[in-house]
Amino acid sequence: MSIMSALNPSVRLVRSRTLPSPNKYVLMMSNEYSSRVIDEERAPQMKGQWRESLGLMADAPLDLEIGTGNGYFFAHYSHQNPQRNLLGMELKFKPLIQTIKRSLAFGNTNSWAVRYHASLIKDLFSVGELNNVFIYFPDPWPKKRHFKNRLINLEFLTALHTLQKPGSFLEIKTDHPGYYDWIVERLEPSPYRVIRESRDLHKSEWSNENFQTHFEKLWTSKGLPTHLVRALRD
Repeated sequence: MSIMSALNPSVRLVRSRTLPSPNKYVLMMSNEYSSRVIDEERAPQMKGQWRESLGLMADAPLDLEIGTGNGYFFAHYSHQNPQRNLLGMELKFKPLIQTIKRSLAFGNTNSWAVRYHASLIKDLFSVGELNNVFIYFPDPWPKKRHFKNRLINLEFLTALHTLQKPGSFLEIKTDHPGYYDWIVERLEPSPYRVIRESRDLHKSEWSNENFQTHFEKLWTSKGLPTHLVRALRD
């Protein structure tokens, strides 16, 4: 069985519990990390109730990283912001487990991982339930015939905007100049207000605030600049 995306009907999210031969990372989701990893069956049931379900204070900020990769930023941000709570959305099983393991190794108690596809985000959160959202180095789908697969589009931005509390921000980083142009163009007609833009983050006024992800260090070592845009949810 699979879950279909309302924003992109071509997306199919395979249910981990129906896999005929689950690997060790799939099994870890439902065993030793079941209290910290929310699978695709449980996640929609928590819509509008994440704070209550996770035992958070009603006014505790709830931030989201979409696409955690190997979890370096996730663990760092969670550790540096103990007063905030962080969800990490990741689709692949191994990075999902690596992400939560890395955060727990820091001693963090304010972070959880969620297996879900970002294009299905409206399934998971109610209006105003989220605070800040981070999307770092999403797949650029560089070939024109694959542009339809890009996560960042006007429909997605409009949906995400409604899920965030006023005063929160959306921050996106990419090393792909073409995708950066695409993102900025779609933010312009969206409900967001852009408050930061840089085509070379490491040489910008915000460089000292930046945590370099594992992949970001790889791009930087090859001489590729990091592009950043931050947009405010008024």
